Amino acid sequence: MEFLHSIVQAHSVAISASILLIAYVFIALEKIPKVTIALLGGAITILLGLVSQTKNLDGGLDPHYFINFVDFNVIFLLVSMMIIVSIATRSGMFNWIANQLLKLTKGHPVGVLIALGAFTAFASAFLDNVTTVILIMPVTFFIASKLDINPVPYLLTEVFASNIGGTATLIGDPPNIIIGSAAGLSFMDFVNELTPIIVVIMVVVLAILWMFFKKDLHTTPERMAEVANLDNSKTITDFPLMIRSGIVLVLVILGFILHDITHIETCVTAMLGASFLLLFEKPKDILCDVEWNTIFFFIGLFIIIGGLEASGGIALMAKWILKVTEGSQAATAMIILWASGFISGVIDNIPYTATMTPMLLEIRNVMGADYTLPLWWCLSLGACLGGNLTIIGAAANVIVSETSAHHGHPISFMQFLKYGVVVMITSLILSTVYIWLRFLH
Repeated sequence: MEFLHSIVQAHSVAISASILLIAYVFIALEKIPKVTIALLGGAITILLGLVSQTKNLDGGLDPHYFINFVDFNVIFLLVSMMIIVSIATRSGMFNWIANQLLKLTKGHPVGVLIALGAFTAFASAFLDNVTTVILIMPVTFFIASKLDINPVPYLLTEVFASNIGGTATLIGDPPNIIIGSAAGLSFMDFVNELTPIIVVIMVVVLAILWMFFKKDLHTTPERMAEVANLDNSKTITDFPLMIRSGIVLVLVILGFILHDITHIETCVTAMLGASFLLLFEKPKDILCDVEWNTIFFFIGLFIIIGGLEASGGIALMAKWILKVTEGSQAATAMIILWASGFISGVIDNIPYTATMTPMLLEIRNVMGADYTLPLWWCLSLGACLGGNLTIIGAAANVIVSETSAHHGHPISFMQFLKYGVVVMITSLILSTVYIWLRFLH
C-alpha cells in the first residue's frame, strides 16, 4: 500500500487528470448511468489518496478533506428548488399560465410558436430546463393536434428556448449555480449582466426559427378557434396549494434578489421556502420527485475534480491558458466563450463547468478579480448556450427527442443539428459582441 501511495503522490496530476478524462468518456458514451460513473470516480479518487478521507491532520483541519471539495451551496439550492417546483407543479399553476398565454394567440400557429418559446424561456429562468419542458410538452402535443400541425417545430423551439432562458438567472441552469457559488456572484449579478443579452438572443432566435418553420405553420380558421376558446377553468387542481406555493415561489425569488442587502445565501433562502411547503405535504411523496441522480452526480463529480485541484492540475491548466493567450483578457475571454460553447454541445455542461470553475478561480488568484469577471460570464454563456448544438448537448434535449419519438414524431440527430448549429452560433456571436462592448473594448 505504501508503494502505491508513493506512486500516486509522484504522479498525482496525471492520475487525477486520467480519472477525470475517463469519467468524461464514459459520461459521453452514455452506456453506464452518469451518476454511477461520478460516484465510482469519486470513490477511486478518495481511495488513491488524491483527496483525504479524514477531516483532521496533525491536530488541525486537513484542507484536502474530500468533503471540502463538495459545494453544498449548489447541492442544497438544487434540492430545495426541486422540492418547491415539484409542489407548485401539483397545483396545475404552470399549465394554467401556459394555456392562458396560448389563448391570447387566438390559435394562430405563428403566435403559438412565439408564445410557447417565450413562455418556455421565461419559465426556464426560474425552473430547471428539464422541469420546464416536461411541463410544456403535454400542452404542445394537445395544441398541435387541435391545429393539425406537426409538433416538431414547436418542440424544437421549446428546447432551444429552455437552454437560452435558463442562462438568464442564477437558478435557471445548473452551470450558473456552480459559477455563482464559486465566484460569489448573486442572483441580481446574473440578472443585471446576462438577462438583457439573453432577451436579445431569444428574440433573434425566435425570428430565425419562424423563418425556418413558417411554411409548416398553417391551419384552418376553425382549428384556430378551438385553441382560442380553450377551457382553462379546470386546469388548477388545488387552489389553496397554488396560492401557497405561488407566494413561496415569489418570496424565494425576492429573497434571491435581496441577497446583496440581507446577505442570506440563496441556498438558505431556497431551503426556507422548501421546508415551509413541506409542512403541508407528505415529505416522502415530494422527495420522490427530487432528481437524486443529479444530486449524487454532482457530489461524485466535485470529488473527482477535487482530486485534480488538490494535485495542482487545475493550477497548471490556468497557467497554460494564460501562457497561450499571453495574458490577454480579450483572448482568454473569447477562448473560454467559444470553447465552452462547442464542448458543451457534445458533452454534459455540468462536469465541464465544474472543471472550469476552479481553473477560473486560479486565474483570479494570479490576475485579479477585475480580469476574471468577464470570464465568468463567458463560461456561463458558452456552457449554457452550447447545449443547443446537438441533441445530446443538454438533458432537456434528450427528454424532448425521446418524448417526441414516443408520440410518433422522431427527431433525428442530424435534424436537430441542422437547426441547433445555427441557433448556437448565432447565440455565441451575439454573446461575443455583448462581452466585447460590455467588458473588453
